Amino acid sequence: MLKINADRLWASLMSMAEVGATARGGSCRLALSAEDQAGRKLFESWCHEAGLSLSVDSIGNLFARRAGTEPYAAPVMMGSHLDTQPEGGRFDGVYGVLAGLEVMRRLNDLGIQTRKPLEVAVWTNEEGARFTPAMLGSAVFTGALALDKGLAVRDVDGISVAQALATSGYDGDRALAVPVDAYFEAHIEQGPILEDNGNSIGVVTGGQAIRWLDVRVEGMAAHAGTTPMALRKDALYGAAQMIQTLEALAADFAPQGLTTVGELGVAKSSRNTIPGRVEFTVDLRHHHDDAIEAMEQQVRLRLQDIAARRGLQLTVAPHWISPATPFDADCVAHVQQAVDALGYAHQSIVSGAGHDAIHLARFCPTAMIFIPCVGGLSHNEAEDALPEDVRQGTDVLLNAVLARAGRSE
Repeated sequence: MLKINADRLWASLMSMAEVGATARGGSCRLALSAEDQAGRKLFESWCHEAGLSLSVDSIGNLFARRAGTEPYAAPVMMGSHLDTQPEGGRFDGVYGVLAGLEVMRRLNDLGIQTRKPLEVAVWTNEEGARFTPAMLGSAVFTGALALDKGLAVRDVDGISVAQALATSGYDGDRALAVPVDAYFEAHIEQGPILEDNGNSIGVVTGGQAIRWLDVRVEGMAAHAGTTPMALRKDALYGAAQMIQTLEALAADFAPQGLTTVGELGVAKSSRNTIPGRVEFTVDLRHHHDDAIEAMEQQVRLRLQDIAARRGLQLTVAPHWISPATPFDADCVAHVQQAVDALGYAHQSIVSGAGHDAIHLARFCPTAMIFIPCVGGLSHNEAEDALPEDVRQGTDVLLNAVLARAGRSE
């Protein structure tokens, strides 16, 4: 089994981390910002050194290509993203991009030519920290989001994706939705499961189902000092009880059911006024579509019961739905066979986070490889990964991709 140049990969990761470096050891490269542009340029320089050709599509996705002996064959693609959260880490996304580059560098070292071409993709705005939705570039590439809608999205300063692409020079002309033979994405787990179990590799079998709901609770604003407790229609107390109920709901669908309230807003809040309207978000996750459907039904029933008992008006509206996404059995098998042959400690795992691979899985055969992150911490400047895990994950990627692309005899 082949192994990568671990020192070279680690040096590249640390060099990329210096682009948009933050005071506490993380990285800030918001999508299509000057920092993101600088990170892409550094990646491009390494690609040129490796003899790769570069192209950019109309949503700014960047592709580095290594030719195969079957030039008209669809490529075996690797990749992830270089953009980060405002206070992001050094490995989220960037690991998948540079692991893909290291696969190509190592094949160059060994003089190995593949039959199918290889490509590394840098997807635009995966994080969703500057432009919403997240995974925007891969969504447009695969047709999950129309190009005109993607280009029209604006950030908080009113700058559109189209304007940011033009400013950064990444308004390319490569066609969208070109055929892809298979897609492999290496990524840090962004959770604690692998580390807790003492495993270096997660063989990812798919992505879990996600549902976002928007909840509005309406009562009656009134004076805090003159309205008896028994006569109040307090939207915030009602919302607080609802949120506690949502936490309890997760236990009914344990261990795979997850509920989160990430945003909470009190309309026209005042210290001495009973809240009349509260809005909050609900994030539901489960491995299975039927279970998450049952979770949503229970959310609606239990929250409505609380609203009725408190004399409140309730609105629950869907915001976004992502079905459970199984990965391709053959691609997962390539990953499994590679990790078995290498003898690395591993387990099967379902992705708890959204990734570009979720969009790609609905477009072409797809698999993912997870490695642990220290303490399960991600989307944080303290995000970290161990060099040995970084190496092992990329060893698996190299061998899985080579098995799919085929050696030229």
